[in-house]
Amino acid sequence: MHVTLQKSAIAKQSSIQITGSKSESNRLLLLQALYPEFKLENVSNSDDSNLMTNALSSKSEIIDIHHAGTAMRFLTAYFSIQEGRETILTGSKRMKERPIKILVEALQELGAQISYKENEGYPPIKITGKKLTKHKVSLKANVSSQYISALLLIASKLENGLELTLEGEITSIPYINMTLSLLDEIGVESSFMGNIIRVKPNTTTLKPKTFTVESDWSSASYYFSIAALSEVGTEINLSSYKENSLQGDSALVSIYKHFGVSASFSENKLTLKKEKSNLEPLSLDLKNAPDIAQTIAVTCFALGISCDLIGLHTLKIKETDRLVALKIELEKLGGSVEITDKSLHLSASKRINSMVSIATYNDHRMAMAFAPLALKTSIIIEDAMVVSKSYPTFWEDLKSIGFKITE
Repeated sequence: MHVTLQKSAIAKQSSIQITGSKSESNRLLLLQALYPEFKLENVSNSDDSNLMTNALSSKSEIIDIHHAGTAMRFLTAYFSIQEGRETILTGSKRMKERPIKILVEALQELGAQISYKENEGYPPIKITGKKLTKHKVSLKANVSSQYISALLLIASKLENGLELTLEGEITSIPYINMTLSLLDEIGVESSFMGNIIRVKPNTTTLKPKTFTVESDWSSASYYFSIAALSEVGTEINLSSYKENSLQGDSALVSIYKHFGVSASFSENKLTLKKEKSNLEPLSLDLKNAPDIAQTIAVTCFALGISCDLIGLHTLKIKETDRLVALKIELEKLGGSVEITDKSLHLSASKRINSMVSIATYNDHRMAMAFAPLALKTSIIIEDAMVVSKSYPTFWEDLKSIGFKITE
């Protein structure tokens, strides 16, 4: 389904309720499967989290997680320790092109029994669950943080815990810290000193408690972009957010000051307000928050300013090669973009082509990052329901604040 967004103006004041963070939800869902004594509230309503929930409760031998990369990685670790259970973990055509070898080799080093069903290094994989007694493993520090988190999430259930050495410069530290903070909250002991992370084994029943998952900052990013493209004085209220968030994408608060967006917190509510700003070129290292690169690039393009974004090496192995996709779609709109395998340079331009049809490449973030452009020009978003991967009510929420959207 394609949608057309007519050039729109939004309400001066509006409010949106965003469900729980996908990143936090998927970690907590796996921990809840290992430690059923705690309950979860405000779990993400995303496809990814629903797939994770269904996979963890399924008794089937074949588990298909479609496009859900986080679920593929976390579940590879989870099923490795389900003693006596055989599982084949598979996914979409794109999922079968996304590498899993680094994680599989780390688990094999700990004693896991995993083999490839089709291509070496890629899903689908066959996992025979067993007790893992080895506890030392090393990973390159610049790999996807999901490989690291997958190991940390099961670590307390390994007989001797885990000692994980990260080799080289560590990227995506906020996601690693998020995992360790959640372990700490449920009562699992860990330490992160230098390049070594240690997680102690846990044999006791943990104290029952209820967790409320914080709302998703990646989903909030589109409203930061909308605020940046709105008239001075526009206010958007988002709930439920914490000032001291575990999510790396909360860097939006400081980044979007550049575009004249102020953010304030009051009783779990985040208020975005558009203020006057001098629009200067933007240079950012996004190695700790790569998921907001697309949103930021589109904001800069819409405001006619140049940007240099680096630290984007993980974007090549996402739902699509996000750097190539951004270049193609921004250039259709009239932008000038240069990319390497880890950076993007957008030149300043004042022209925005109208009624351009934006391809989304099976990537939810492509659809949502480009939607705010409707505040500047009319635009078509192809395969618009791809947003359900992380934010199923996205289009309804945009309509509620004044966007004119037709199928």
